[in-house]
Amino acid sequence: MADTTKTYESEAIRVQFDPGRCIHAARCVHGLRAVFNHEARPWIDPTEGSADDIAAVVATCPSGALQFARKDGGAAEAPADRNTVHIEPNGPAYVRGAIALQRDGTSATTETRIALCRCGASTHKPFCDGKHARCGFTDPGTVMREMSAEAPPPGTLTVTPRRNGSVLLEGPFEVVDGTGNTIGSLGKASLCRCGHSQNKPFCDGSHKAAGFTAD
Repeated sequence: MADTTKTYESEAIRVQFDPGRCIHAARCVHGLRAVFNHEARPWIDPTEGSADDIAAVVATCPSGALQFARKDGGAAEAPADRNTVHIEPNGPAYVRGAIALQRDGTSATTETRIALCRCGASTHKPFCDGKHARCGFTDPGTVMREMSAEAPPPGTLTVTPRRNGSVLLEGPFEVVDGTGNTIGSLGKASLCRCGHSQNKPFCDGSHKAAGFTAD
């Protein structure tokens, strides 16, 4: 996938925006409209807010489409204390924490916030791009699986999209269902990303019969 990231800067902070990962949650617009305004051009203007306020709002972006880098010596974004996988009803799996996203089997990028496609229709797999709202994907986010009741220990959560298959999660994480309830913790799981599993959010092998393809 071509890099479409755009950069906006002030003297104190650099904001990067990847439209391919944007799911239009609009938390940036609601959080700091002076800086994030879709009616303005450019729509992001870091000179209209403090670096601290901008960094705080960027960190609420659930997909990771927005990122920041401080130029004034301010702190970089720290990952959440616990890794969490939140199954959004009729939508993506929001992953937050210390994430190592495997890109090509040999290298990984460090992430703190990603939204993983669950419907199979995203143009920017493994990331969600909002296609679930147009392809008729439905799933309430119910999670039926035995899990540990103990909080997960600190550690990195490795996320590996499998070719033509599921997304493998390896490392400590908590699972949050579609109602916002924490169900428990796991150390390993395979998430469905074709949209056809009968055991959502987990993979049951349905991608094979469905002919799902994704690098």
